[in-house]
Amino acid sequence: MAAVLQAAALLMGSQTDIKTFRLRSALRSAPVRHEGFFVIRTEGRLSATSGVMPRRAKLIPNAVAVKADTTASSAASKPGHELLLFEALREGLEEEMERDPRVCVMGEDVGHYGGSYKVTKGFATKFGDLRVLDTPIAENSFTGMGIGAAMTGLRPVIEGMNMGFLLLAFNQISNNCGMLHYTSGGQFTIPVVIRGPGGVGRQLGAEHSQRLESYFQSIPGLQMVACSTPYNAKGLMKAAIRSENPVVLFEHVLLYNLKERIPDEDYVLCLEEAEMVRPGEHVTILTYSRMRYHVMQAAKTLINKGYDPEVIDIRSLKPFDLYTIGNSIKKTHRVLIVEECMRTGGIGASLRSAIIDNFWDYLDAPIVCLSSQDVPTPYAGTLEEWTVVQPAQIVAAVEQLCK
Repeated sequence: MAAVLQAAALLMGSQTDIKTFRLRSALRSAPVRHEGFFVIRTEGRLSATSGVMPRRAKLIPNAVAVKADTTASSAASKPGHELLLFEALREGLEEEMERDPRVCVMGEDVGHYGGSYKVTKGFATKFGDLRVLDTPIAENSFTGMGIGAAMTGLRPVIEGMNMGFLLLAFNQISNNCGMLHYTSGGQFTIPVVIRGPGGVGRQLGAEHSQRLESYFQSIPGLQMVACSTPYNAKGLMKAAIRSENPVVLFEHVLLYNLKERIPDEDYVLCLEEAEMVRPGEHVTILTYSRMRYHVMQAAKTLINKGYDPEVIDIRSLKPFDLYTIGNSIKKTHRVLIVEECMRTGGIGASLRSAIIDNFWDYLDAPIVCLSSQDVPTPYAGTLEEWTVVQPAQIVAAVEQLCK
């Protein structure tokens, strides 16, 4: 309790800020060759990278195969263990709490209830009430307390229950979490993870269907990642907790029950790297989170029509992995961005701007961006679908791009 009070006191009386993150500028300083792209296959899964292996990368099979031709029996014989996405998040968080006693969790119902989506189920019994703290329904207060705890040396994981609720803590996230390292002259670091479900669910209504990526991307000092598979959910969770920077981890409410076999051995992903989902030649499709699966569904149709799309899960929403993205654009010369975020001021708008700034000379066609409609998400299911990008729209956009 003394530590919590000390954290709160520090937060109230400090004027501080955080490191800005350096966007990768490797493509500007060292041009990448077309032939620098290679693919490594391991046990039927695809792992891809560009010319030079990143120093922080650990080569582990990626989550989604290029072709869905593996049977259930062959998948069951592979090493590893099967987990749902929310279980992968739980496993990654649990491993980090066992490894580092400074890691703690706070939020509404994260303790004895186990979290709204059971990401922290059993944690209160295992780690105790001081490390798994049930909070009042007061996002501004417990987010500020978590930031203050990070200033004292702890590594809090703050669950927002729903990302839309974190708008109530926007002042703490922007003016404190994102700035304390800078305004303190480097005296404080803020190793905090802010996570929770978001995105358009199934008839959750406007206030529970928020996509806040565009809200947080303009805050200096924050890093943002979005998980889309159990494999990268666990790896990104562990990486975010170990980072010295504040990280916002976006999870999609409709992906929690996605199942996949992940490695038994410990692994940590890089927070600044995109994932090559499917290599191709005709068009680069950039996407993330739930839209990854809409894109892959559309890709099956496109392949049958004779197109060869390259699909990249950008994963790192801030900063963008311009190295991987740039290599792909230099090969395909056409770009389609597919997102669930809003069109005006969304991630797609920022990504389009970054591509134009860095790779304009490699484009043979205008960049196309498919985004959600700029309207509050309707409750009615049919209207809800109309506001979000569907696979048929992706197919039509690629056909138009490749004419």
